[in-house]
Amino acid sequence: MTPTLALALVWGLLLGLGLWSVIGSLPRLSRPSLATRVAPYVRDVSPGAREMLGRTPVDPLPVFGFLLTPLLTGMRHAVAALAGNPTQTARRLRQAGSPLAVDEFRSRQLAWGAAGAALGVLASLAAVRSQGIPFVAQVVIVLVFAVGGVVGRDYLLQRQARARLARMAEELPTVLEFLTLSLSAGEGILDAIRRVSRVSSGELSAELAGVIADVNTGTPFADTLTRRAADLELPAFTRFTEQLTGALDRGTPLVEVLRAQAQDSRDDAKRRMLELAGKKEVAMLVPLVFLILPVTIAFAIFPGIWVLQVGF
Repeated sequence: MTPTLALALVWGLLLGLGLWSVIGSLPRLSRPSLATRVAPYVRDVSPGAREMLGRTPVDPLPVFGFLLTPLLTGMRHAVAALAGNPTQTARRLRQAGSPLAVDEFRSRQLAWGAAGAALGVLASLAAVRSQGIPFVAQVVIVLVFAVGGVVGRDYLLQRQARARLARMAEELPTVLEFLTLSLSAGEGILDAIRRVSRVSSGELSAELAGVIADVNTGTPFADTLTRRAADLELPAFTRFTEQLTGALDRGTPLVEVLRAQAQDSRDDAKRRMLELAGKKEVAMLVPLVFLILPVTIAFAIFPGIWVLQVGF
């Protein structure tokens, strides 16, 4: 594919979309149908009417989606096979606090892959102009960029999940201390969790607010808390859930349990900080050995060499 042909395809596609939008906005073609005129009056009782009201008459994407559904489905399955287990993806979405479903996330990955393929086309065109690489190399460049877009979106989700879990682990000792104070003041466990989720902000407070919302709908408190701990898979929160539900079952005083949990969480935070410091200590040797030490040696040796060369 020559650069001229590629630019002709791009400009032709843009021209087609523009003409589609202009023609679709004409009064004769954009006149609403009877179903569209009746839909606002039955939106409260008809899901189809609500979907119809959400449509735009000029948008060509539904037509393209209908025509390209088999191709997009196959590409989504290929992305799913490349990205990994859907159960693991769903767990990462839950840990990251994303409202997306697995299929929606696969569509996002597919869009990232398409953007990477577009960048690969531009890179291959630039390589053709500068070096004249063969067509096979151009295809390889496009595929590498496309796969990089898909893998990059999955890596970004993993980073978001790890960052959110780390923030929740940092917030857990403070939340446990607040719960201990509320229970010591005479409140129940549900009232204490409700107060903490209302007056504090953070990822863990949002999860506790979700627990209270589920309990208000009639779900048992222990089941809701256990299910949320299983979804998050945060070890500290899982231990807190197990000990709290065990204390509720056995009738153990919750204040002592939560106080011990808060102290354990503080100790875990200190241990993680020491482990991180041990890892960073090795990384700090790189600038010390390759930057600071050579400069120090240069400042120590250069005056003597200068004196020997000058002869004083």
